[in-house]
Amino acid sequence: MSSTLFAQGKLGPITITHGKEIEADSEKIVRIAGETNNKIYTLATKGKKYFIKVFNSSDMALISTNEIEMPEFNDDEPDFEEISVINNRIYILGSVYDKKNKISNLLAVEVAEDGKLTTNKKKLFSTEVTKNREKGAFYFKESPAGDRLLIMHAALFDKEEVIQYEIKLIDENLGIVTEHLEKVPFTDRKDLEFTISDFDVSYDDDIFLVINESYRDRKEKKNNEKFEVHMFKRSNKYAKEVINIDFIDKEVINCEMLITQNKTLNLVGFYSSVRENGKANKELKGVYSGTVDIQTKAVTNLKFNEFDYETKVKLIGERRAKKGKDVKPYYSTHSLVEKEDGGLIFLAEYRQAIIGNSQGIGFAGVGISFTPITFITNEIIVMSLNADGSVKWSNVIAKEQKASFTTMSIGVYGFAGDSQLTVGVGVFVPLAVLGKGPEYLGAMPIYEKGQLTVVFNDNEKNMGVTDIEEIKSLGNYNKAIPTAFVFNMENGDINRIDPEELIKDQLILRPGVFLRKTPSEYIIYSSRRSEDKLGRMIID
Repeated sequence: MSSTLFAQGKLGPITITHGKEIEADSEKIVRIAGETNNKIYTLATKGKKYFIKVFNSSDMALISTNEIEMPEFNDDEPDFEEISVINNRIYILGSVYDKKNKISNLLAVEVAEDGKLTTNKKKLFSTEVTKNREKGAFYFKESPAGDRLLIMHAALFDKEEVIQYEIKLIDENLGIVTEHLEKVPFTDRKDLEFTISDFDVSYDDDIFLVINESYRDRKEKKNNEKFEVHMFKRSNKYAKEVINIDFIDKEVINCEMLITQNKTLNLVGFYSSVRENGKANKELKGVYSGTVDIQTKAVTNLKFNEFDYETKVKLIGERRAKKGKDVKPYYSTHSLVEKEDGGLIFLAEYRQAIIGNSQGIGFAGVGISFTPITFITNEIIVMSLNADGSVKWSNVIAKEQKASFTTMSIGVYGFAGDSQLTVGVGVFVPLAVLGKGPEYLGAMPIYEKGQLTVVFNDNEKNMGVTDIEEIKSLGNYNKAIPTAFVFNMENGDINRIDPEELIKDQLILRPGVFLRKTPSEYIIYSSRRSEDKLGRMIID
């Protein structure tokens, strides 16, 4: 780290430094893509336009700002999808829907070292769909080694009663390592809920998808739950293999997948109970944990852990906890961390997006609709799991955060036009609305040397407070302070660390925009009103 970075201060085991001010900051950074060639490459937005901003690694000074103008395809300009670094080569990905042929296309264009688009481009996907409303969406996962990009397209064909997903593993030259197209019929299962809960690629270039199908047999008064992993192993020439996770009288609500270094697959998430009439309650009964041996496909552990009384009191209050009520289903998996003892740390955050009524204005015969949105990210459930899937301890990070704004991009919230297909692998905050406030919300969990530290922005009136009943809401993120919750890894007790002194006009961290370089080093983005800077966060 260069001495030209300027220190902002220390927060317990965390040291934060910042580079030079980004003077041309009318474009707001929404993604830090990677660091290569002694440069940092970021994605920024301004209005409906996207830009690549390139910075010097040493002092984090801005080198160039380049508008992304992808070449037209079939007379249409591609919609921006993602920026990705594959083995130190930077690519921009954009999609185009071919209305005439009903095909969803995905294009990739390489970015030069100076941040400008090159002539190296390739069409990666040409997936047949039925119509624009059912064109589906693309999802992306970078490999652990950073030398592959896993891409999935998922769509619902309502009239044909088919759900389709297509996956492709891409190398640094945009070559297709492997691909697979799957069509799942749901005829005569009108109540089917089909979820692609998660997908990922391992260090061995093996591919995994977690599929969850759920429907109620009204005649038999039974809830039918199919919870399985679709596995494509390189050693098996990427032939599809299915691993069934069998259980009864419970329904999976969501799932997060983690592929460990010991070649095991961990599946963790929330579950609900099922009534006698076969209908799932949908509220959260607790957390399940399953372990799969990738070599043998055997399910070695599967445990369903109900929330303990103390945790439920923090989440729903003492009165409801005493009555045995379940937890409202507003919690989404935030992170899943592998511990040295073979266990896991599971973090889930309370999240809601309140979408208001659109207000339209018209001029010169043109109508424009603006939609108010409020993002809410509150408390985080933190649960330490043993290697066998049982609970070692659980606790709750007390916080209340919200950000409100108005957008014309309400379409980013729709998917496939139907609720029968959901994809749980998308980012909670759509890329189109980052830069408007939601990036200040949430938290950054850091696990280094057997220690869990969670960093987030908080109201300065909450300094020293960890009790969820006493916490005050962070309504104005421009007045936030950074805080760190450090966990005792034996019993889950929290030690809250606040700034030793409040610095006037200090920069505010954006937890929604960062790049994890190593377990102990992060590239961050901070700002305050018109002042923006990149920085580094080092964990001692």
